[in-house]
Amino acid sequence: MLLTDAIDAFAVHLERVRRLSEATVRAYRGDLADLAAVTGETRVDDVDLEQLREWLWHASQRGDARSTLARRTSAARAFFRWALEEDLIPVDPSLRLVAPKRGRTLPRVATADALSDVLQRLGENAREGDPVAQRDHALLELLYGAGIRVSELCGLDPDDLDLERSTARVLGKGAKERVVPFGVPARRALTSYLTTGRPALAARATAPPPALFLGVRGGRLGPRAVYDLVTRHVGPALASSAVGPHTLRHSAATHLLDGGADLRAVQELLGHASLGTTQIYTHVSSERLAAAYRLAHPRA
Repeated sequence: MLLTDAIDAFAVHLERVRRLSEATVRAYRGDLADLAAVTGETRVDDVDLEQLREWLWHASQRGDARSTLARRTSAARAFFRWALEEDLIPVDPSLRLVAPKRGRTLPRVATADALSDVLQRLGENAREGDPVAQRDHALLELLYGAGIRVSELCGLDPDDLDLERSTARVLGKGAKERVVPFGVPARRALTSYLTTGRPALAARATAPPPALFLGVRGGRLGPRAVYDLVTRHVGPALASSAVGPHTLRHSAATHLLDGGADLRAVQELLGHASLGTTQIYTHVSSERLAAAYRLAHPRA
């Protein structure tokens, strides 16, 4: 079987058998497509360790980060392990493929005061009645208040909200559903948006979708638009343009832990399969503690 055909079959396996998210399957396919571009039109059973090493070398030469190289190594190992199980190859060429060590990068976090200022300003704009301003305010309040992923946010429909209980039902990675709480400010912003803002945006489309957050033309708001929205509103507060929806997720988790929330409760809120993934936020809190100590303690 050709390598490209095997990659297509592997992607189907990831989607239908392992039930990975669309974004994860797309990432695997992208990494393996890069491998196919280096090896050329070849059979999957002709790929050897030297070709895999050459592939990673090409990636390092063009400046790919160590985290990217490590992810691609992981994708190759998963692919060839599957190929061996499917009898597409006699031996697994990736067994001795060494992944570069990932450098631990702490997530970017906004302060609670900075986000409070941003959300207060958005609330003032929303009170003027502009439907887009009402949408932006409700969206950012929910994104930060519930700590959800951008894909989960964009997939929400109005029926997924329970305003009485202040909860939202979201579909996370691996099609896993969970219910997340949000606070009073988010509930107020969502109520206002659903009452006047969303109907005004829906009226701009001939057949508006059953989506919670709509674009200026009445269609479902996509992740790219949410990235732009967060960058425009939150970026100035951090003096950076490298700010996206995950910044609010990171900030929510860190602020919960700073406030004394249980680590496992935060894990459930974020929808992390592993507690180890959530523990990175304890490092962020430790960094803040160390910084405060160095600034304030007379013997620091």
